[in-house]
Amino acid sequence: MDLSIYHLTAALQFEIVIPEMPDCSGDMILTVCHYIKKLCSSREDQQDDKVISLLEKLNDSVKTDRSDLFENQSFAILLRSFVTELKVYFKVPNLKSTTPNPIELLAVFIDFLLEIYDGIWGGISACNDSFVSCQTELKFLITFLGDKPVSQPTSLDENKNVLTDIEAVANDVGSFLYSFFFYLDEGDWTRDDRSRDLALADILGKVEQVNEKIKEQCIAASWKMLTPKTSVVSLFLFDSLLDDLNVLMIQKYETSIDVKDQIRTIHEELKLLRVFFEHMEVQQHPEVEGFLIQTSDIAYEVLYILTSYAHVWYLTLRLPQVMEKIKLIRMPLEKLNKYPTEQVSPQAEKPPEDILADFHAEANRIEEVSLEAQTPSIEENIFVGFDDEANEITEILLGNQKEQQIISIWGMPGLGKTTLAKKIYSDERIVQYFHKRVSCVISQTYDKKNTLISILMLMSNFEREGLSELDEDTLGGKLYRSLCGKGIRYLIILDDIWEDVWSDLHRYFPENLSGSRILFTTRFQKIGFQASDKSIVRNLRFLTDDECWKLLQMKVFHDVSCPLELVDIGMKIARYCDGLPLAVVVIAAVLVNTKKNKTKWEEVAESLSTHISKDNSCMKILELSYNYLPMHLKPCFLYFGAFEEDTEIPVKKLTSLWVAEGFVEKVKQKNSNAVSYGYLTDLISRGLVQVGKRKSDGGVKTCYVHDLVREMCLTIAEKDNFMKVIQNQLPIYVPHHRLSILSRSITPFSRPFGLHVRSLLGYLPRPSTFIFSNMELVKVLDLSTVWSQETKIEKLDLLRFFRASTMPSSIEICRNLEYLFVDTVRSDQLQNIIFKMVMLRHVHFEGVVDWREREIMDESFQINNLEAFSTLLIKDENDMKILRYSPFLNRLKCKLASVGNSSAPYYYPTLNFLNHLESLSILFEAFGIISNLISLPLNLRKLTLTNFKLNSKEMKMIGELPKLEVLKLESSRIEDYKWNPNEDEFQQLRFLKLYNMRVELNVSSDDFPRLEQLVLTRFDTAIPSSLGYIPTLVKIEIKWCAKEVEESASEIQEEQKEYGNELLQVIIIS
Repeated sequence: MDLSIYHLTAALQFEIVIPEMPDCSGDMILTVCHYIKKLCSSREDQQDDKVISLLEKLNDSVKTDRSDLFENQSFAILLRSFVTELKVYFKVPNLKSTTPNPIELLAVFIDFLLEIYDGIWGGISACNDSFVSCQTELKFLITFLGDKPVSQPTSLDENKNVLTDIEAVANDVGSFLYSFFFYLDEGDWTRDDRSRDLALADILGKVEQVNEKIKEQCIAASWKMLTPKTSVVSLFLFDSLLDDLNVLMIQKYETSIDVKDQIRTIHEELKLLRVFFEHMEVQQHPEVEGFLIQTSDIAYEVLYILTSYAHVWYLTLRLPQVMEKIKLIRMPLEKLNKYPTEQVSPQAEKPPEDILADFHAEANRIEEVSLEAQTPSIEENIFVGFDDEANEITEILLGNQKEQQIISIWGMPGLGKTTLAKKIYSDERIVQYFHKRVSCVISQTYDKKNTLISILMLMSNFEREGLSELDEDTLGGKLYRSLCGKGIRYLIILDDIWEDVWSDLHRYFPENLSGSRILFTTRFQKIGFQASDKSIVRNLRFLTDDECWKLLQMKVFHDVSCPLELVDIGMKIARYCDGLPLAVVVIAAVLVNTKKNKTKWEEVAESLSTHISKDNSCMKILELSYNYLPMHLKPCFLYFGAFEEDTEIPVKKLTSLWVAEGFVEKVKQKNSNAVSYGYLTDLISRGLVQVGKRKSDGGVKTCYVHDLVREMCLTIAEKDNFMKVIQNQLPIYVPHHRLSILSRSITPFSRPFGLHVRSLLGYLPRPSTFIFSNMELVKVLDLSTVWSQETKIEKLDLLRFFRASTMPSSIEICRNLEYLFVDTVRSDQLQNIIFKMVMLRHVHFEGVVDWREREIMDESFQINNLEAFSTLLIKDENDMKILRYSPFLNRLKCKLASVGNSSAPYYYPTLNFLNHLESLSILFEAFGIISNLISLPLNLRKLTLTNFKLNSKEMKMIGELPKLEVLKLESSRIEDYKWNPNEDEFQQLRFLKLYNMRVELNVSSDDFPRLEQLVLTRFDTAIPSSLGYIPTLVKIEIKWCAKEVEESASEIQEEQKEYGNELLQVIIIS
């Protein structure tokens, strides 16, 4: 049957004209063929034998007389017979299998009808308002099926009646659409408008009755989404859902103020829940993680409603119901946040199984931080164990140094950094010494404007209302002026500071040479060192067992002595805290609400002991490793199941997909792909992911997972409803958020369909002209395995990642696209893409991009977010315009060519304005052209030059790049064929590659003091032995070089062995 459909499709694509059929019938028959094939793969009976037989006859007809296909009357007759047999497929199918379920099957059928509608749009011009209304109502019905309510037990019959009515409407529409397939003559196609109008009016009347029933059911029913709930969540993935909701709030429902207000309210409520989750350290709190799962499901629910074809009346019913769900989650969350601070009756007791829940709840309360500045409490905290540390830091703050000084206290959460800072802040000597003092909590959710406002309010008598109207620079100026007075000595405590915060704030704290101090508390050692090379950095230690026991007694008994019968068991409990003050405080809170007798305290100790032993239970090593992954790494790890077995995955693609999926935290002033790469190295360090190939700078280029690890990914992803991986047959309906098709034997022309699909990867069936009208949730779409002359996509507001073999003509309507990878592209498409899509960050074209055929005006450009671009053809200043509007560009690959004939002069671009550029690859179109290398960006870490002719001045310029770590010179020539680097050049170079070059290396071990790897390919000059004495050199790689090069490399290795250097590796490939 595959061949039959294939040949039928080929025939239809030849645009065979059958006199009795309208022009659009060919496309519609093709749509029916795809639908039939999907049903055949799902049916368990043989009811399609007749249709299959007809398809085979059509196939034979095509094969016997293909040359005269356009005038093949037998083919036309067979095709007409085939159309007659199609009528049965224009009714809701009745499958015996349990998958898909009746609701999903009904949705599949309506989706099929909508495809037919699209075919009719292209074939006739007589589509009146009723015709359009019918199509709109179909889209709403399929929306409702994906947002299906579950009726209460008393309304089950009503629920069934609604589905029955929808099925009846769908069958009526099917019969109506079938009428477009077959007419006795062309006149029937245009003159039967009245009967079609009557049929449409009858259908729309039935739809109106169905809508009334849907309204009633919406009010009476509870809601349960058809899509499976996933238990793989993270705060960052939830942030991504909030971002998607914000996009829809901005770009949709411009005409409905009420709906937009409701969406805004939902968005704000979900953001508030996000704050709760952040405060409660959800990674260590299973109960709150469950709340995060529920909240994420609500976010998915509202996104589905908003991206589908819901009527405004439907939204006004559904969105308040979503709000009620949020309130039900918010209430216990607020209680969990407030519970530890409430007064609990001494008689109130909890069973042992609840003790650990209290443990985590109290832990999250202690670690809770504020987004705004706070003044330390005047009430003295119980302080145990850090007297020496407090005295040392206080003495530093009171020291004689006049310059501004930064002191950083770092350590893991729960060690007591904030408590120590508060004690220091309240010290009488500190109060007397500093003219102005402020203690401000920063936290990971740093907000610059709120931080500045809070500091000003705490330091001076400013009102928030007045400050809120000012922008960040004005607020910063106020803060600076308030501190810069002559002789003013200030102390600023920035509690729980994270990376990049100080670089954003430091200019507002003046250096007035009066002994001012900045005190950090942070989880990271590097924060202090990054702030200043003169910073004083102190690591806060753990408490001793004795100090833990002392703190526990003070927290539980205050000024009363511990009863003797509780001393031994109390000390045992204290030892379980492992020196962490936070753990002591949490356990103390549990013990306060427990009867103070030995039996109850032993129950607490046993609960802790059981918890610890469970942490080290004999689970399978792989599952144990997964369970102990931080929450944000779990979706990243499971994503490896989307790739084929034993496949090395390009890291750039993988990390880009993670970012597009929303797995990666958005860190201010930090590249998201760099953050994503950090996640990968974390997984590698845990032994779950293996390094495939490494880049020239030592970074990971490709990676993979062991077969067993991948199997675990597939098992967990399926069990937790994270992703569906198709390894054989494509299902008729896909009830998952993510779909990866790894089977290459999927029936041609099948297309995946699911109302909740957000990602499509793998080997998608051809053709690639998918209908995305019911897939507007899609964020990741990879069509690179499908080749098509013209890939068409509809508006996908949430699309972040797109990869294809050819450039879609309509891609510019995807306004939030960030990653674009295309194999081939026409120059006339670029203006719509690069100049209008300002959210693009990574653009890669397999070929060279040349937009010279279009005249580009300056007005076409906007400042964009491009971080990586390849490959750009540069001929003159006109081609440089896109770069001048790309201030954040980090990686660039370009080709230099002449205008007109090859003898015309070459234009060399000035690129030193690209301050963020770290990787640059430049290829000259022809070999041996004088390069005229004028300037290079100073932040370059990697430079590749191909077909260059370099003089000594240009080599000096390259050598003086202060951060250059990787240099590749390919098919290039150096002046006089000699390289004589100066002493102060190439000080950071770690990797050097020379390809297809002839040059004498007049170098010593001092010229490349940090060189780790030397790669010579098609090189014909011996290597000087002095290179072997570079202390950092660990590898010399020789590929297809002259014999003297190989011999010199071997001699260097032998000489180094004689001197005891066994680490130098020499690889020779002849």
